[in-house]
Amino acid sequence: MYDNLANLKGNRLIGKNVIVTGAGSGETGYGIGQAIAILFASQGAKVLVVDLDKHRGERTVDTILNIDGIASFYLADITNSDECKNVIDCTINNYGSLDILINNVGVRGLGSVVDLDENEYKNVLDVNLNSMVSMSRYAISAMLENGAGSILNMSSFVAMRSGGFGPAIPYALSKAGVIALTQQMCHDHGPDGIRVNCIAPGHVYTSMVEDRVDKKLRDLRRKAAPLQTEGTAWDIAWAALFLSSDEARWISGITLPVDAGLLTASPISMLDKLTN
Repeated sequence: MYDNLANLKGNRLIGKNVIVTGAGSGETGYGIGQAIAILFASQGAKVLVVDLDKHRGERTVDTILNIDGIASFYLADITNSDECKNVIDCTINNYGSLDILINNVGVRGLGSVVDLDENEYKNVLDVNLNSMVSMSRYAISAMLENGAGSILNMSSFVAMRSGGFGPAIPYALSKAGVIALTQQMCHDHGPDGIRVNCIAPGHVYTSMVEDRVDKKLRDLRRKAAPLQTEGTAWDIAWAALFLSSDEARWISGITLPVDAGLLTASPISMLDKLTN
């Protein structure tokens, strides 16, 4: 999909300055953060690509520059609150203001409450949830200067339906926390003109999962949802574009499943599809 990135061109984010965390590119294919950064830049935004991997982050920036977009890279470990502040300061220094924050960074975390690794558990919460708290804290301070802003947090369908990845307490708990964080920030900062929304992706095939999802599993994941089609990072990016744009000016506090209808499927109907 979108072999010709020039086809993404539009004007829905002209004049907007954006931070996308976890926006480095995969070795092959597209990750969610990468697709969001490319699409937003294609729609006229100035984008700060934030990632812990310099090579991958700069590769996303190069892709944007090659399609005449505006982007720069910032290397940061956003589990460190001071580095989160530095990310915001860099955006202000480079672009003058901050309009949109995409809290996209995330890692997997497996295990039940009985057999989870405590260090991994704490790390998953730090990356998937606590980093969003820190990034949002400093972003909101900057957005108050504009009198408006938009924050979009990335959760998962696993936060709403158990068993999607097998035993995954660290991941599921962190992603459920993202939904609660979204709702509370919407309530707290709506009077300041700041919208806060959330996306819960379903079984999306991205560069993050391609090394552990073979063709058989891809087919099973596809069949589990009513649309019976496979999602990509671009499906999430287009939803993110809408929720971040002025077209969604009266939308705040929602969690939007982008999952081919997976959350509506009953376990019985899913079992029937998977066994026939």
